[in-house]
Amino acid sequence: MSDYLVKALAFDGQVRAYAVNTTKTIGEAQRRHGSWPTASAALGRSMTAGVMMGAMMKGNEKITLKIEGGGAAGPILVDSDANGNVRGYITYPQTHFDLNENGKLDVRRAVGTDGMLTVVKDLGLRENFSGQTPIVSGELGEDFTYYFAASEQVPSSVGVGVLVNPDNSILAAGGFIIQLMPNVDDATITILEERITNMEPISKLIEKGLVPEQILTYIFGEGNVKFLETMPVQFECTCSKERFGNAIVSLGRGEIQEMIKEDGGAETQCHFCNERYIFSKEELEQLKEEA
Repeated sequence: MSDYLVKALAFDGQVRAYAVNTTKTIGEAQRRHGSWPTASAALGRSMTAGVMMGAMMKGNEKITLKIEGGGAAGPILVDSDANGNVRGYITYPQTHFDLNENGKLDVRRAVGTDGMLTVVKDLGLRENFSGQTPIVSGELGEDFTYYFAASEQVPSSVGVGVLVNPDNSILAAGGFIIQLMPNVDDATITILEERITNMEPISKLIEKGLVPEQILTYIFGEGNVKFLETMPVQFECTCSKERFGNAIVSLGRGEIQEMIKEDGGAETQCHFCNERYIFSKEELEQLKEEA
């Protein structure tokens, strides 16, 4: 089954919710980056949060997440849009540790807890909207929860999870974001706190075969959810040879001539998808003319 996201309202519009299965999407990221389990979990959780936050955008709006916690895996960068496209990279994909004291992948150690979570929204305006909050946990779900409360003043609960197979491939990945609307009553808050505290990890629910609609029904209870729309989700990179060519042109004639003289060509690689683009001597000569 393809990955997809569902948007919903619950408890008569008192709560807004998103749930997503990203198993294939994170699997594609793992394959492209050759990431090891702890790094895969950190990148996968970040991309899962990113694709749900992208679903909050409209039209051609985009969102970029930067997680810089000072951990061993280095900074994580995620781009997403309003149409379910997401891409991401982690600086040191071959990062892995023994399981933590709870028997889980030690994402906190990979991400770190000394740094910032930055969210940049490109709304098509002259200037981008930017919000930044300290990393409070390093487990990422709690860090995005804190971001929504502190930067956007929206009380939220964010759950993101990734399970990794022994061969490093992705077994299950997905998440949810639950946000309280201004009209929410205390009784609803109490119900939600109890259910979220006692629920199974989101990755386990996906491993069991629950689809996004069933995950939200599991959290809110039968009959309390109104599903609004579903959206396919996929790993999608916006890189191209033309874009890299434009970047080479921007280096100027002198530097391009140096590349021709020293290497007789050029090879570039996209951080996000690891796609390689090779430019021959003739292509560099053409780009030099454009510079």
